[in-house]
Amino acid sequence: MSRWIALLRGVNVNGITIRSAELRSLFESRGYRDVRTVLASGNVVFAADAGAAELKRDVEQALRDRFGYDAWIVLVPHDGLAAVVDGFPFESAADRHDYVVFGSDDAALDDLLADLELDPALERAARGDAVVYWSCPKGSSTDTPFAKRAAAARFKRTTTTRNVNTLRKLL
Repeated sequence: MSRWIALLRGVNVNGITIRSAELRSLFESRGYRDVRTVLASGNVVFAADAGAAELKRDVEQALRDRFGYDAWIVLVPHDGLAAVVDGFPFESAADRHDYVVFGSDDAALDDLLADLELDPALERAARGDAVVYWSCPKGSSTDTPFAKRAAAARFKRTTTTRNVNTLRKLL
């Protein structure tokens, strides 16, 4: 049995509200074990016997059926999350937010950075293994050049962003 993290995109924003208890109940009803939700932003840690592709299809369809929205997740092996967090390449500071953009499609992650010129005094981004690391000033996570690119519709189905502090809570 493997442990996984389902990172839901677009939950508890834009009118899509899913309570943690309902989310946990949904995963348990699908037969997943040791289910726990973390914060109210669509983070579920669980154990399952199935492979990644099957789990992704099952969870997305179950979310669509139960909550009636166009659900997309990024599935992350739990045992690899510590390396992602430890691999954050930028120095943290009190006036900055540190994020990791997870992707289910490496090409989409490459596209996030393609031909994007960033001012390193404002924000920094770097490619990692199945992720993009991003650091920006607090209060600017929706209006920097990288933020605007990451919010583009073409990335909706394949990427989701989490604060590094949230990721530590998933470990």
